[in-house]
Amino acid sequence: MTTISIIGGSGFIGSRLVHRLTNQKNHNIRIFDKAPSLTFPQLCKVCDVRNIESLKGTLPEESTLINLAAEHRDDVQPRSLYHDVNVTGAANLCQVAREKNIKTIIFTSTVAVYGFAPLGTNETGQIAPFNDYGRTKYQAEQIFKAWQAELPAERTLVIIRPTVVFGEQNRGNVYNLLRQIASGKFLMVGNGENRKSMAYVENLAAFIEHSINFQPGVHTYNFIDKPDFTMNELVGSVKRTLGQPEKIGFRLPYSVGYAIGKCFDLLAAVTGKRLAISSIRVKKFCANSVYSTAIDSTGFVSPVPLTKALEQTIRHEFIEKHDDQPVYFSE
Repeated sequence: MTTISIIGGSGFIGSRLVHRLTNQKNHNIRIFDKAPSLTFPQLCKVCDVRNIESLKGTLPEESTLINLAAEHRDDVQPRSLYHDVNVTGAANLCQVAREKNIKTIIFTSTVAVYGFAPLGTNETGQIAPFNDYGRTKYQAEQIFKAWQAELPAERTLVIIRPTVVFGEQNRGNVYNLLRQIASGKFLMVGNGENRKSMAYVENLAAFIEHSINFQPGVHTYNFIDKPDFTMNELVGSVKRTLGQPEKIGFRLPYSVGYAIGKCFDLLAAVTGKRLAISSIRVKKFCANSVYSTAIDSTGFVSPVPLTKALEQTIRHEFIEKHDDQPVYFSE
């Protein structure tokens, strides 16, 4: 039986992953997180990747380690948390892995390591992060690679770089967009022809499960579900599922939207409050973010087609009632 230690397993992706893995009788699942698991409290031990002693006291010997822990919001304060959690956390996990004879680490990084990347960027794309999240995630990748290189014939490192992840029970950027459309208050910024790569949480969890049995070496993959919607197509699809007219009315020019975002940046700085609108969010909304991936070479096939995943999420959140289920706040 394989013992699998999931760092950050109480969150959105982790909870979906644990749900998949607990259906397999040959896995012994353990969750390690700074917050208790609302879905699997019996499997969870509270610890913090920033505290190496707490990791040493809890992580089991010779387990497969999946690191989902991250500091990732756009507005994290203090900003040093990005380094403390993403970089120092990676170093602490590697040190404990050495001491506990852990031979496999699966690390969820991010396509944010590429920054505002050219269309179709694959795993060999130029590393050019534009924010602290992408920068510190790439630094963490290098720490994990150094750990693997110490015993390259014995150690397995899987680096997964997902694009924006959405799904039922999530309260991140995709949910906020869907909620605006559902409420009828959505305002399109720009011409809507920019395209977005997306990833459904169930499919990402399935690929993490798929990668558990990879052989020694370094395996790096972007994670994307295809096809890539334009914003116009995405909005139209949401409205169609909700039974709303698909036509998009007034469009706010990008220059005006970005200026408004700057005003909200100033307001946030003055008040110290986290606001839903910012210049970086306007910029990301209007940018193309289209990636390609070599995942097909592993034999993996996503279990849920993207169009069906989007429809399931919309129905779950805005048509059906699921008030008894926990929700997860992320970006």
